[in-house]
Amino acid sequence: MAINADVEDWAGVGSHDSGERAWLLQSPSVDSIQHPELDRRSNGGVSSLSAVFIVVNAALGAGLLNFPAAFNMAGGVTAGVLLQMFMLIFIISGLVILGYCSQVSNESTYQEVVRASCGKVTGVICEVAIAIYTFGTCIAFFIVIGDQLDRLIAAAGHDEGETVKYLWYTDRKFTIVVTAVLIILPLSIPKEISFQKYASTLSVMGTWYVTIVVIIKYLWPDREITPGYIPTSASSWTAVFNAMPTICFGFQCHVSCVPVFDSMKKKEIKPWGLVVTLSMIICLFVYTGTGVCGFLTFGSNVSQDVLMSYPPDDIAVAIARAFIIICVITSYPILHFCGRAVIEGLWLRFQGEQVEVCVRREQRRRILQTLVWFVVTLVLALFIPDIGRVISLIGGLAACFIFVFPGLCLMQAKLAETDNRSVSWHGLVIFGVVMVTIGAFIFGLTTTNSIYQDVVS
Repeated sequence: MAINADVEDWAGVGSHDSGERAWLLQSPSVDSIQHPELDRRSNGGVSSLSAVFIVVNAALGAGLLNFPAAFNMAGGVTAGVLLQMFMLIFIISGLVILGYCSQVSNESTYQEVVRASCGKVTGVICEVAIAIYTFGTCIAFFIVIGDQLDRLIAAAGHDEGETVKYLWYTDRKFTIVVTAVLIILPLSIPKEISFQKYASTLSVMGTWYVTIVVIIKYLWPDREITPGYIPTSASSWTAVFNAMPTICFGFQCHVSCVPVFDSMKKKEIKPWGLVVTLSMIICLFVYTGTGVCGFLTFGSNVSQDVLMSYPPDDIAVAIARAFIIICVITSYPILHFCGRAVIEGLWLRFQGEQVEVCVRREQRRRILQTLVWFVVTLVLALFIPDIGRVISLIGGLAACFIFVFPGLCLMQAKLAETDNRSVSWHGLVIFGVVMVTIGAFIFGLTTTNSIYQDVVS
């Protein structure tokens, strides 16, 4: 949700153009005359402590709601925690590798690093993957809005009993469409999104509040909540992999972290390694706290969206739902902006045009792209039953950003060194191969399994 967090909000550095061009995912073909990253460097850059908050902000998001269900799929607390710890090694390594490759290639965005390190074809594949990932995340956002509005409406109309469920204006599809058309669409059409700095801060507050509520509800459970069966082991060895998409989706901040490294005061690998390690440990505690407490509260009865498992009339949970709705509403335009920028860059590169060729044509393209993106994501969200199915698909794609592309970048960066091929050189090349292999395995297995489950269902 905070994929486009503004560096200056945490660093305390002012700028008149801060965050208005989504520079973290800006395509090189959609570059603007002003360069916020250059302004940041001239003002001294971002400190390591500020960088920790930015990375945490980029990682925490809507995937938090799915972690209790992921622990259930993994086969319990032990399996879920061990799986997170195993994947965290590669998640942190991927972030360090991206910083190293950014330093070597002198590029400041994820797709530019991939393009410079691995060539044009891989760069285009990376941009397409970013577009698909942001598209799928926008669908998940609509589903979250529908889930939480359902419960909030039920809580508001509890005096009327069950009749509230049968009123046409309380229907899930109607509330999603109204919210999307009246609020999200107007926020998605503009060329600039200066409000994104506030959305990033709000998303952090919302995710922390949800975690606190889930932990408190586990320590002091409501009487009407009856947990289901709590498994202690996975039903099969393949069942553990069902939790991987959620973990990848939750910890995926790699796309937005390359510009963070580029904006640091000390643009060096050692302080960057400390930054990402501390950031991921903080995220680990947040996700583990939510996953463990949510899973133990409901057991096998936990919903794909953990907030859906709580009674609709719980005031503390209702506030959490309101937080999540506000965060999702303000974050959808940011993710859409990022995807639109990548699509625009691919289109202009294919046509061989420059971005300032024709402002009027740019406006027509932007409105058309926004409307098509908005309508398709909305329609898919109306007919997809739960957030778990979307995350299972795009979570596999997130594994590519965490494992595959960093692994390829590391391999290409080391293979380009022809003068010093020591033992460490061979070790890093092998590590890159391992990352690519694991990422391809996770992507192939989880995506195939997700499609198979949807077809069978």
